[in-house]
Amino acid sequence: MIRVSADFAKEVKKRLGGETITNCYQCGTCTSSCPVARVTNRFNPRKLIVQSLRGKRDDVLTGEMIWLCCSCFNCQERCPQRVEIADLIYALRNIAISEGNVPNIYSEFVSALYSEGKLVKVAGFTEKQRENFGLPPLKKPDVEAIRAILAETSFGEVLKVLEGKE
Repeated sequence: MIRVSADFAKEVKKRLGGETITNCYQCGTCTSSCPVARVTNRFNPRKLIVQSLRGKRDDVLTGEMIWLCCSCFNCQERCPQRVEIADLIYALRNIAISEGNVPNIYSEFVSALYSEGKLVKVAGFTEKQRENFGLPPLKKPDVEAIRAILAETSFGEVLKVLEGKE
């Protein structure tokens, strides 16, 4: 059974980035401007907005659609109603994250950033190529400084949610 929340649009509208959601009149400019929507029908900004406005909270927050946006801002720049669509998607992602609804790859990114100071390990091949080109070795990230920054931006709380510590 699909649960509908009559107050979901109001909840989103109160969030930073979600303030303009109710300005949308479903013209479809966002979807026709979207490079992701051109290559897959799994992402449709217009549909995401209408689901949010209709209160389909669970579908929006547990589905994959909010994670497929590439943040190019084409939709936002072209919207005739000035709906801040990319910012709205960030607001939806923030709600999803606060409830622990995050694809595994994102929680792996957060964990790597927190523990290693970077998202991807630099391969030995890359280090060797730098040496061959006369470039200095890459500096090791200051993990403690990165953790301090993450803690100041409440990213540490996100990590706790993702790891199920709350």
